Amino acid sequence: MLNYASTDLYPLDPISIDGLTRYIEQALLSTPQLRQVWVSGEVSSATHHPSGIYFTLKDKVGKAALPAVVWKSQIPELETKPQVGTEVLVFGKIAVYAPHGKYQFQAQQVLPLGEGLQALRLQRLKQRLAAEGLFDRERKRALPAYPQTIAVVTSPTAAAWGDIARSLLARDPGVLVLFSPATVQGENAPNSIERAISRVAIDGRAEVVILARGGGASEDLSCFNSEIVVRAIAECPVPVVTGIGHDRDESLADLVADASATTPTAAAMLVVPALQDRIDAHFTRIDRLQAAMQRVAIERQSQLDRLRLRCERIKPDRQLALEIDRLHGLQQRLQRAIAAKLQTVSQQHSHLRERCQTLDPRLVLQRGYAL
Repeated sequence: MLNYASTDLYPLDPISIDGLTRYIEQALLSTPQLRQVWVSGEVSSATHHPSGIYFTLKDKVGKAALPAVVWKSQIPELETKPQVGTEVLVFGKIAVYAPHGKYQFQAQQVLPLGEGLQALRLQRLKQRLAAEGLFDRERKRALPAYPQTIAVVTSPTAAAWGDIARSLLARDPGVLVLFSPATVQGENAPNSIERAISRVAIDGRAEVVILARGGGASEDLSCFNSEIVVRAIAECPVPVVTGIGHDRDESLADLVADASATTPTAAAMLVVPALQDRIDAHFTRIDRLQAAMQRVAIERQSQLDRLRLRCERIKPDRQLALEIDRLHGLQQRLQRAIAAKLQTVSQQHSHLRERCQTLDPRLVLQRGYAL
């Protein structure tokens, strides 16, 4: 056993406190893992000082605590400031505070942990894609007025697929629906959605694409904030309409799409106008055309009557007789043109009526068929 009272064991040149502190500081700085390190913890205290923000990180599971500081010059660079009770992710280095002989964590960046960190990543991705112009209104394409072929990208087991199919059938039984299945939840969802949209592009028949999913938790809908999905929508050769069933916020897929709706059913109604509305619009156009033709006929008849009155007041001659004959011929040609146009409109009307009767599901049910 050593006897420390023995004078021959005392060093001739003892190290000073300052020297020991510098030695410890050099030892910490010479360790690469301590010069640049990310630390997670809960802020248990925070004090604002003219020189910076002094705070303490507490381990959420254990009892360990770490004193930390953000110098005044670094505060404007922080994504978030340390606040008591928040969980944060801090980047910085370990240093020694010589006056107190303690080590502390000198922070260079503070990020929110958990949902806050995910929101920050989403915000940065949104800003980067917006800078590329993917969300600009100028690049959005107009939807076809009366599409005959529609592609639907969603899960085959999701309720959204049934809602869309029923809505499209009810609004226009003659529309052709192409189904491109995809996984719309989980880690594999972004790549699955990208492949489904690519299949539609390769097929080439669709005039518009509906990308849909029913409601769910925010983490279940995170695939629609994936950069892979955003770029797949932007590169699709035909317009894309999103119908993602959540009203709390917009996904990046909604922002890049050519049009968006709050639910899958609303997306189907946005893409395909109701057949009855088209019929009513057609009848309205017929009425407007007939009224326009009648106004023209009345105007021409009025001009003809004025010319006839003028002719009756003067002595008729050969030139005047020829003019009258020309006007009579013009009147006959105009009447024949009006009659031919009205006949064409009547034929279109009859064709549309026959088509509506053929597509009416009530006639099928009256013959004894049922689903």
